[in-house]
Amino acid sequence: MQALVVDDSKAVRSILTRILGELGFGVAQAADGVEALAELRKMKPDLALVDWNMPHLNGLELVVAIRRQGTYDGVKLMMVTTESETHQMVRALDAGADEYVMKPFTKDVIVDKLKLLGFPVRQDA
Repeated sequence: MQALVVDDSKAVRSILTRILGELGFGVAQAADGVEALAELRKMKPDLALVDWNMPHLNGLELVVAIRRQGTYDGVKLMMVTTESETHQMVRALDAGADEYVMKPFTKDVIVDKLKLLGFPVRQDA
């Protein structure tokens, strides 16, 4: 399984990369939406975890751009963001995000969301 972590915070990218690595994912990283689109051209991940507030191309714009391209229909998109208002969550899900996680998060929350998305996550993970 391959994942792409998209966040302008190096610390958050590192935390998510560690969690996903422990769960058996190969992980690529991008610091913003523009870098993420470049990574997508190199790989076809099974999952992308996307922050909302980033420079150049924000997470919502990235989700819309990914969903416009039929090439990435099978990619599960999970917003991982500080945006906590209900209308922001609705906007993201309407744009094509499959799940939504609010920061700060725990490994258990990520594991639960991955299970909801159908990923085979080990029980001891």
